[in-house]
Amino acid sequence: MIAGVVLAAGQSTRMGASKVLLALDGEPLVRRMTRRALEAGLAPVITVVGRDAGAAAGAVADLPSVVAVNAAYADGMTTSIRCGLGHLPAEAEAAVIVFADQPLVTVDQLRRIRSAYETGRPPVVVSSYDGVLAPPTLYRRDLFPELAAARGDGCRKRVIRAHLETAAVLPFPASHLADVDSPEDYARLARGAS
Repeated sequence: MIAGVVLAAGQSTRMGASKVLLALDGEPLVRRMTRRALEAGLAPVITVVGRDAGAAAGAVADLPSVVAVNAAYADGMTTSIRCGLGHLPAEAEAAVIVFADQPLVTVDQLRRIRSAYETGRPPVVVSSYDGVLAPPTLYRRDLFPELAAARGDGCRKRVIRAHLETAAVLPFPASHLADVDSPEDYARLARGAS
């Protein structure tokens, strides 16, 4: 069982509004990424919400995902990671952590990450965008405690670096790294969404 954890609980301080509720191709970002995780065969999919939790949960209400509310979302992303991991069943042997505000990540990309894990069971499967290591990233269950214990900015990257020698690194187009942090980011992505 390879799970998905969709992080959609951030404060959206640079955006000024809840970015996971912004729509691309008529679909809120939180729904878009939750749907893609499900279509990629990840199960279960945990959607972690925080700011505007009710509206974010409503956006995925008809999808077969588990909504986890992170009441401590203002304390940073690590709290959302811990919240998502805490909702995974014991049968989940790995989890792909994906950001709702990275809307150009595709179903195929998530399937390739899952397949790379199924092939060799590496501790980490990380996406590489022209050499930049970034989400989505798969973590094997034995790394969950290390990931949950990490604190502060860059905690995920520290876990990746600690296991990089045995990780599977998958190349993806640099364009997939685009995220929505500001109104300018959103306007640019909305013009070319697909």
